[in-house]
Amino acid sequence: MSKPKKKTGMSSLERTTRRWWPLFLGPVTAAFIIGFVWPFIQGIYLSFCKFKTTSDAQFIGLGNYVNAFQDASFRHAFWFTALFAIVSLVIINVLAFLIAYLLTQGIRGSNLFRTVFFAPNLIGGIVLGYIWSMIFDGILSRFGTSILLNTRLGFWGLIILVCWQQIGYMMIIYIAGLQNVPGDMLEAAKIDGASKLQTLFKVTIPNVMPSITICMFLSLTNGFKLFDQNLALTAGQPIAIQAGGVSVKTTEMLALNIYNTFYNSNAAAQGTAQAKAVVFFVLVAALGLMQLAFTRSKEVQQ
Repeated sequence: MSKPKKKTGMSSLERTTRRWWPLFLGPVTAAFIIGFVWPFIQGIYLSFCKFKTTSDAQFIGLGNYVNAFQDASFRHAFWFTALFAIVSLVIINVLAFLIAYLLTQGIRGSNLFRTVFFAPNLIGGIVLGYIWSMIFDGILSRFGTSILLNTRLGFWGLIILVCWQQIGYMMIIYIAGLQNVPGDMLEAAKIDGASKLQTLFKVTIPNVMPSITICMFLSLTNGFKLFDQNLALTAGQPIAIQAGGVSVKTTEMLALNIYNTFYNSNAAAQGTAQAKAVVFFVLVAALGLMQLAFTRSKEVQQ
């Protein structure tokens, strides 16, 4: 009798993968390093320099960071952006979840409604900004004002625009989460006599927490890094004069403030803008990680 072949414990596909993985991973890693890691490191270095171009950078220490935190417009942009991010996060996620919940209840034409709600997400932010600018000014002109003349109107105009654009995207994520809620748990709640409201809060929402985590993270980061809609809708207008004669664009958000600082005529503006960008990155990363940690702690382990 011939002896059975000794099993190697590894399939031919696994052996091939182990042999050739550098060939496939190498280009992706190189692109990531060239396109992200190196510019990121260089950006941190430039935040400590005075420069016009990257070739004439002169190291000046923490001066750019001092200028950034002393800039009243940057501080105002931070608080305005933080308020915007919190308000938009709540409205987007509450409405997106409610719409997703209704569309998973077997109503007629649900696929059409999903397409309609998702469609605004396919339009570019600049285009949306200009379209909504005309809509708002057309309405507000009847009251003798403009979205560029009132900070409160500018704030809520941005909220309406962003919510209208992003609710459909978050709705799709929530629908996927709702469709994955175990049917036996819903059936058990029904047998136990739980009302629809009790089932929603005690069974459905705890099981949809992974989707809530993703949507809240996206809403928070999108709110903080908003740029093109802000530029097109209000461009930071109106301008207010603070104590000491300092002018501040009252609806200017962090990303737009960094952009305006970088293209300032001041010779030291580029370095200050780079320092603001580093602070901006650290801030968004820290808030995003804290939010992820909080919402993940509420997820149900299945």
